[in-house]
Amino acid sequence: MHTACFIDGAFVPARDGRTFAVRNPATDAIVAQVAEGGAGDARAAVDAAARAFPAWKSLAAIERARHLRRIAELMHRDAERLADLCSQECGKPLAEARTEVSYAASFLEWYAEEGKRVYGETIPASDPAKRLLVLRRPCGVAAAITPWNFPIAMVTRKMGPALAAGCTQVVKPAEQTPLSALAIAALAGEAGLPAGVLNVVPGTDAPAIASAFLDTLHVRHVSFTGSTEVGRILLRQSAEQVVRMSLELGGHAPFIVFDDADLDAAVAGAMASKFRNAGQTCVCANRFLVQRGVHDAFVDRLTAAVAALKVGDGRAAGTQIGPLIDDAGLRKAEAHVADARALGARATTGGARAAVAGCADRFMQPTVLVGVTPAMRCFREETFGPVAPVCAFDHEADALRIANDTPYGLAAYVFTRDGARIVRMTEELQYGIVGVNDALPATAQAPFGGVKHSGLGREGGRQGIEEYLDLRYVSWRVG
Repeated sequence: MHTACFIDGAFVPARDGRTFAVRNPATDAIVAQVAEGGAGDARAAVDAAARAFPAWKSLAAIERARHLRRIAELMHRDAERLADLCSQECGKPLAEARTEVSYAASFLEWYAEEGKRVYGETIPASDPAKRLLVLRRPCGVAAAITPWNFPIAMVTRKMGPALAAGCTQVVKPAEQTPLSALAIAALAGEAGLPAGVLNVVPGTDAPAIASAFLDTLHVRHVSFTGSTEVGRILLRQSAEQVVRMSLELGGHAPFIVFDDADLDAAVAGAMASKFRNAGQTCVCANRFLVQRGVHDAFVDRLTAAVAALKVGDGRAAGTQIGPLIDDAGLRKAEAHVADARALGARATTGGARAAVAGCADRFMQPTVLVGVTPAMRCFREETFGPVAPVCAFDHEADALRIANDTPYGLAAYVFTRDGARIVRMTEELQYGIVGVNDALPATAQAPFGGVKHSGLGREGGRQGIEEYLDLRYVSWRVG
């Protein structure tokens, strides 16, 4: 297990020698003491990335691809170790952590190939003595600030396109989950990635590290996944050096079930979307809008499925729901349930803390709320917990109006068998991602991102690598 900063190809202690504790949210046990990187360490990492950039961008795309593929191969080789580390850091069940490792590796595999397809253009000139060219060139050093809920995949989703494009990178992982990012750095070193191409600076002073990324001309791109509030701060800070930003921010996903939906598929989709990582994902269903004709049947089936979920330590056999990441996360989920009940909702299952023997008091019973209205906090705010609020609606126009009545626009889900309705809903829903009869739409080959207060830019797909490329127009007089 690596616990030091990874700068210029080597694991090194923080400049001031300090460390901080990483704890398992399920048990509160200290997993490791990790180097407390700060602004000075971040600047050293940026300098290392800047030194490595000229050689890395000049390397043929096919050679960069070999490095990315090799790292992915090593991730598959060490999948069980990485999954266990992920579960220790963020509490998610091992089965989910194993899936995350595979998902994370897929971004390196995809961009290893996509980096070979960064094409230029020729433009017909109005002057026969000229040739007009458009080149796509790597923008420079890229910084990544990653969240705790997917500590492996959110690193590679940013690392894959950046490195494939020819950029070098500095990663600031979430303070709750730095060990996964450091493990990836170690595999990158084992794969022979040149020194300085990838750097990782863990630390608890995120504002200081982010400021170090944004006060230099070396860093030309920052990718951040996290809250809308922090995204706004970073966007303001980026203005001074005019740094390009990719922001994947908060979500408030509606999950819309129409009368004609396959209810078994809708309930299975609801379980997959809402309760993955104990509801702690940006794209998880946060509001269930169910047409009145199937409302009761859907609630009955969902309640039975949710009541059967096993809550426990993510590393224990059979666990399906792990802990909330911290006490504040638990209190927020509880507050949303209490507010809904006070305003007339009721829980058909769950609704309270869950006691798990030998573990910390940080678990929430998987909960289904009915009688929910738009006045309730759980219907206006992102819960980030295992709470499923259900609201009945009558007409398609009602569902569309309620779904769009939010400043957020990351993901939405629609379950129906009506082709015409699918067209109408996908065209009118104000979201960057729409899953139609599909609760798990995210994949390496498709663009992921939101609109409105849910962010800027895209990760994944061919669009993801374009975030790291500058356009260079060349007007060449040949005669």
